[in-house]
Amino acid sequence: MPTYEAFLSDDRAIEGLPIRLVVAIVVGVASLSIMMSMLGGIGTLGSTELDAQPEQEVIDADDRTLGVTVVDESGEPVEGATVVVDGDSAQLDEIATGTSGEDGTASVEIDPELRENQDRGTLQIDIKPPSGTDFQDKRQNTEVLVVDR
Repeated sequence: MPTYEAFLSDDRAIEGLPIRLVVAIVVGVASLSIMMSMLGGIGTLGSTELDAQPEQEVIDADDRTLGVTVVDESGEPVEGATVVVDGDSAQLDEIATGTSGEDGTASVEIDPELRENQDRGTLQIDIKPPSGTDFQDKRQNTEVLVVDR
């Protein structure tokens, strides 16, 4: 039976270990990695997804105000969320924002433009949840269609 000093002087590292021990270490490290990644997602289990509901899903290119209601998963209005409207295939000079009120509705001032020979385009809506809440906006929200009539 080898003594403790024999292990200290052995510089073969993993090479000198029995194969079962090597397999156990590899499986243990892999299992620990999986468990840690699962624990990392626990913080999002209590989160509630937000949704943006534009008052109109189709607007004229001349429209200047877009009303968007922010609701939670159960359809209740959410106050204090920031609605962000950005150009997609329709263009905006700059990103437009608005904050939802007590009724969950935000009024966003926009100036959509369509390119030459383009008769329609879309605007993208994102939501920044109110700070200090468990709300999140991970899913894609409804896009607004801009048409040139």
